[in-house]
Amino acid sequence: MQWQKILIPLACVALVLTGYQSYGWAGVAAATGALMMWLLLHFGRMMQVLKRAAQRPIGYVDSAVMLHARLRPGLTLMHVVAMTRSLGEPQSPRDSQPELFRWTDASKSYVTAEFHGGKLRTWELVRPAPAPV
Repeated sequence: MQWQKILIPLACVALVLTGYQSYGWAGVAAATGALMMWLLLHFGRMMQVLKRAAQRPIGYVDSAVMLHARLRPGLTLMHVVAMTRSLGEPQSPRDSQPELFRWTDASKSYVTAEFHGGKLRTWELVRPAPAPV
């Protein structure tokens, strides 16, 4: 179970209650304003990431090797999309867990990433065999 789904709403409620206890309705207004600003910052970042990803082909990355080096367990899909500036090419059926996405570079090397619950679990770099000389 993801604790963020429980802790973040509880922290928001605690912030509003603390604002009320400390400053009355002005504290509630300040806490609500702070929470709205936090939500707007996250929404703005998400929109910026998606705007950049819309400018590139699906599943393309400049360097699959560099992407492989920068990945770490626990990254969200939004963070990986921000890194690659491209939406991943889906490799798994829609609405199924785990989700598999692939990013390919110009040399046909690719990284396949497995996300479970929106968080990166495993990834694999595959490089094509060198052409015989």
